[in-house]
Amino acid sequence: MAGLYFEQFSVGQKFEHAIRRTVTEADNVLFTAMTHNPAALHLDEEYGKTTEFGQRIVNSLFTLGLMIGISVHETTLGTTVANLGMTDVIFPKPVFHGDTLHIESEVLEIRESKSRPTQGIVLFQHKAINQRGETVAQCKRSALMHKKPVDPDLKDRLREAARRLGELGGSDPDAAAAPRRRPWTDDESR
Repeated sequence: MAGLYFEQFSVGQKFEHAIRRTVTEADNVLFTAMTHNPAALHLDEEYGKTTEFGQRIVNSLFTLGLMIGISVHETTLGTTVANLGMTDVIFPKPVFHGDTLHIESEVLEIRESKSRPTQGIVLFQHKAINQRGETVAQCKRSALMHKKPVDPDLKDRLREAARRLGELGGSDPDAAAAPRRRPWTDDESR
């Protein structure tokens, strides 16, 4: 598990994700077909030549999914309960076939869950940036995160330690280390 637990996040924490991804024509066509999006802007090269972009552009929902997906390994892999939502989703520049994207994330907010004491909520901002340094996608993602698990054996070990301490005759943790002796008095022989 590479993701972080709720307590391991801090506001302002930044991640520059190691994975970079070159978006291919196959990515775009397959995603567009699988999601039943018939937009010529993604599928028809001749139509794309007539647009302001001069070519087809990559389906923006593919870009959104890729951006969040790349962020998962270093942030939420194995530690998230669920995504609660995405807001402020923007695509300031188009993505074209052959663009290479890298992703940056920042923790904007953390808060305890009011209804789930073993979980907390982390608000991330994700950015996808192309090889020209242009931000091509950005969003805020709210994730319900697990807190670090309590050692399931901890209660049993503490109970056993308390029992042993009681057998030694007290609650002083140093009692086990020192033998029990009576203090010297003047009328005792030495």
